[in-house]
Amino acid sequence: MSIRSSGRRTGAGAAALAIGASVLLVPTAAGTSHAEPLPPRPASSVDASLLHRSGTHVRARQGAPALPDDVSALSWLVADVGTGAVLAAHDAHRRLPPASTLKTLFALTALPHLPGSGRHTVTEAELDEVPDGSSTVGLSADHTYRVADLWRGVFLSSGNDAVHVLAAMNGGWNVTSAQMQAKARALGARDTTVVSPDGFDAEGQASSAFDLAVFGRTGLADPAFAEYAATADAQFPGGTLADGSPTWTYGIENTNRLVTGQDGLGRYPGIIGVKNGYTSQAGFTLIAAARRDGRTLLATVMNPQWGGANAVYEEARSLLDWGFAAAGHVDPVGSLAPPPATPPAAPPAAPVVAAGAVTPDRLHGGAPMLYGLSAASAAFLAAVVALAGTAVLRRRRTGS
Repeated sequence: MSIRSSGRRTGAGAAALAIGASVLLVPTAAGTSHAEPLPPRPASSVDASLLHRSGTHVRARQGAPALPDDVSALSWLVADVGTGAVLAAHDAHRRLPPASTLKTLFALTALPHLPGSGRHTVTEAELDEVPDGSSTVGLSADHTYRVADLWRGVFLSSGNDAVHVLAAMNGGWNVTSAQMQAKARALGARDTTVVSPDGFDAEGQASSAFDLAVFGRTGLADPAFAEYAATADAQFPGGTLADGSPTWTYGIENTNRLVTGQDGLGRYPGIIGVKNGYTSQAGFTLIAAARRDGRTLLATVMNPQWGGANAVYEEARSLLDWGFAAAGHVDPVGSLAPPPATPPAAPPAAPVVAAGAVTPDRLHGGAPMLYGLSAASAAFLAAVVALAGTAVLRRRRTGS
């Protein structure tokens, strides 16, 4: 009786192990292949694809002012900085050379690592790679500068020499380029390809009116960025002591003419920055932001097709004027808000062994190990083992 019951217990146990082994053949979560995840959607209640369509987009209500008819830029956008709502746009995602407006992305990337309180002695190697024809602030090798002065050289003089020095301090040109690319993607700016962090013409380098608006809006949320971007003029050190203190200085002026009011333009009312640019390939580009009556608007303008050097400022002025006049009379056509953060991947489940189950050290003859067993599979195996035990106990009681 006991021998027969023992044999049946062995058979039941073997059946349980066989079923458990079949459970173990099901791939665990760690071994499951997944399709490449889709990019996150912009945080907007508006159809995100609208701004990807060519043409001009505006959702005007009754009483809305007409869009200005003197804007010739290949791409432009007007947005509310506070809410991120895009009020109107034309070919917002068209990929174009950004020129020095890309320095806004450079600042977003490097400024948090290089606060203005630091000091740095410039080397010849840091200046050797500055392209001929670049705008510069006038850095000299073997001079020690305050980092705040280097940043003023970036924002006011659009100094490529200052960008090269700061990029070297940030880990190098290629490291900074990669960081800028990652920063752009994290902000939902997917039209931007970074090749040269200073914005100088380079094959493949591109951005868009949408992305530049994202950079400008993000930068204005940083007090240091906002202060540099709004500065109209400053004194720059021509000679320095070992601690970076100037022995003599010369004046530098913001190249954004809406900030300074130079060349007969007049300073734009409420202007707070942000950055302008020009190269032979990009033409004139501009990110401009202004605050009135508790609202802050931002306009990006890329490559006006008629007018002279002032056209980019005049067109940005027209767009900002329209945006302030259109308050409450238009519905958003998109959003600059960054995409929702992707939740971190769940860590792999710890190995689970059900109570009373056969553990790895009790398996023989190459039976499957239990490591990596999912919680659901472990629970099923535990149930199988429990049922097998119940069947054995029932047989012992009934004598079968």
